[in-house]
Amino acid sequence: MTTTIEDTKLEQKLIECRHQLHEHPELAFEEYETTKALRKWLSEAEVELLDLPLETGVLAVIRGAKPGPVICLRTDIDALPIQEETGLPFASKIPGKMHACGHDFHTVSILGATLLLEARKSELEGTVKIIFQPAEENGGGALKVLESGVLDDVQAIFGMHDMPHLPTGTIGIKPGALMAGVDKFTIDVEGTGTHAAAPEKGIDAILVAAHIMTALQSIVARNISPLNNAVISVTRLEAGNTWNVLPQSAQMEGTVRTFQEHVRDQIPAKMQRVVEGVAAGLGAKGTLHYTKLGPALINNEKLANRAVDIAKASGLNVITPVPSSAGEDFAEYMKKIPGAFFFMGVSGNSGLHHPDLIIDEKAILPSAKFFANLAAAMLKKVSDL
Repeated sequence: MTTTIEDTKLEQKLIECRHQLHEHPELAFEEYETTKALRKWLSEAEVELLDLPLETGVLAVIRGAKPGPVICLRTDIDALPIQEETGLPFASKIPGKMHACGHDFHTVSILGATLLLEARKSELEGTVKIIFQPAEENGGGALKVLESGVLDDVQAIFGMHDMPHLPTGTIGIKPGALMAGVDKFTIDVEGTGTHAAAPEKGIDAILVAAHIMTALQSIVARNISPLNNAVISVTRLEAGNTWNVLPQSAQMEGTVRTFQEHVRDQIPAKMQRVVEGVAAGLGAKGTLHYTKLGPALINNEKLANRAVDIAKASGLNVITPVPSSAGEDFAEYMKKIPGAFFFMGVSGNSGLHHPDLIIDEKAILPSAKFFANLAAAMLKKVSDL
């Protein structure tokens, strides 16, 4: 990819913006200073800002010189409750908060794309909306944006996530399922407490919980087709408070990840059958509390395939990535709007959500250029969706 003096200036500006965001991370729905900074940077570039009826987040628009469709670029702006351990000179100044998921990289990449689109709006055939979305990490931000109605006229939407294990200059593009649906569950077990020396006088809630945990794995192993995907993980088990008493109650918590909606729909009833049945068989009571948090992220095949040529023309190395069982609330947009989501290589030193994550800032400018090129090209290609 050829780099010009203008590219170098833009890259330096975006890196400076990233350092400011990285030093001042804000959690979901608390991104007030981030919002102020984005509005300032966009206003300085004379980018039009639209009303976003949320306390945090920014909505910008680039109106092309010619009429045409409306598409959207989306990025997320929130951080995580993690204590940073990178030792970077621009490390987080806020104790217990860090951009450990790379949302600062996402934000400045799409900021760069916005500035590039503003400079070439005379050649655009349609309108590009850019949403700097709050609260991706808790899964509520996308729904708030959709409920506001500001994207009701959008015909296609695009986004991305940085991937530390992919090298800078690489982009992962895959039609179909890319990220998993995310659900949460809690299981309450009620037995009968007793002295540990006389187990026959009670119902051991720990033993019941252990049997339930083991039996839950039979759902994936024996009730889900091997051609489909599902993961059931118990991540927390709490019971008892001393060494010589069998507790009366126990509680488990965990998550379910799926890629097919029909599989996702089957699992709660199957889990309830196991929880109640195993508990009853051992003389206890089991209760399942199940919450669906977010759907699987399914890329529109036409949009994903078209993005491949645009990425190559932008100088990126295109690969077909392995789907991720992590969740992403971008999937909420795609339930209503055709879209495509990409994995952007950043040559990270460790995985996402790690307190020592450092990414390669040389990935910022290529990402910004790709999304600017993507938006300009897709305005001409979404009419047949």
